[in-house]
Amino acid sequence: MSIPFIGFDEGEALLDWISFTDALAASHDLPKAGIGDTFLYRDPDTLLSRSAWIDGMGLAVKTANVFPGNPGAGKPMINGSVCLYSDADGTLEALVDFHLVTKWKTAGDSLLGALRLANPAAREVLIVGAGTVGGSLIEAFGAGFPQAQIRVWNRTGSKAGNLCAKYPGTLHAPELETAVRAADIIVTCTMSSEPVIKGEWLSPGQHLNLIGAYRPDMREADDEALRRAQIFCDSFDTTLDHIGEFKIPLAAGTIQRSDVLADFYALSRFQAYDPDRITLFKNGGGAHLDLMTSHHILQKWKAKA
Repeated sequence: MSIPFIGFDEGEALLDWISFTDALAASHDLPKAGIGDTFLYRDPDTLLSRSAWIDGMGLAVKTANVFPGNPGAGKPMINGSVCLYSDADGTLEALVDFHLVTKWKTAGDSLLGALRLANPAAREVLIVGAGTVGGSLIEAFGAGFPQAQIRVWNRTGSKAGNLCAKYPGTLHAPELETAVRAADIIVTCTMSSEPVIKGEWLSPGQHLNLIGAYRPDMREADDEALRRAQIFCDSFDTTLDHIGEFKIPLAAGTIQRSDVLADFYALSRFQAYDPDRITLFKNGGGAHLDLMTSHHILQKWKAKA
């Protein structure tokens, strides 16, 4: 029997954001994943393999290679794939497009956090950052909060304008502080090492959803935002000791480990929206989410077949 390869366009046609977040939530009812990362370098190129095993779901290895010189030759800088293996006997079940898995995992992870913490009647969603992830977030949060006006801010305003032009009804926010103060939900997807969101701009009832920071030296929200908010994340294992968003303020004593109230393995502790509090969610990613996402895609593909 041939092993299926599920490409980007084929996979996109099978998915919707709400059923996907439901699947992510249900996946966290299974035993906690074992995860591991491997990096190989050949300056300036990188090979990253992320693996996960969830008892009752299966195994996945997501491999990404980064060749910074490729765009100059008209080729994608990042390429890769996800291999899914059977939980029963370890046989290869499918290959899934890397970009498909990454898109849905990243945006869906943050959408699940927002659906559990933010005002369900949110009228204003602000996306901070106009890269590839920004476009995915417009789609995801547009599905999760269909009544909301989505605005995009970017340090280079023309990039925000170009992204908005691809999504009719999305508006460019020209000034960050004003847009943050007016939003019900703020979602950040920048590459900043210095905080771009100030806690003094936030008000009770708002939800701040952080995606961009992934290194120990990176942050998108300042200490005041953390002090004022009730804090949640997708995984303690991939955020607390690895990403500057938490690692730096924990080391400085700005917040304590107990201030991070729950991750997706304790979704029942994600408290329903309260207009008197600010909530903060950190999207840290992880190979277990790649496995959960790929498994959902494969199940949808099998149902269609």
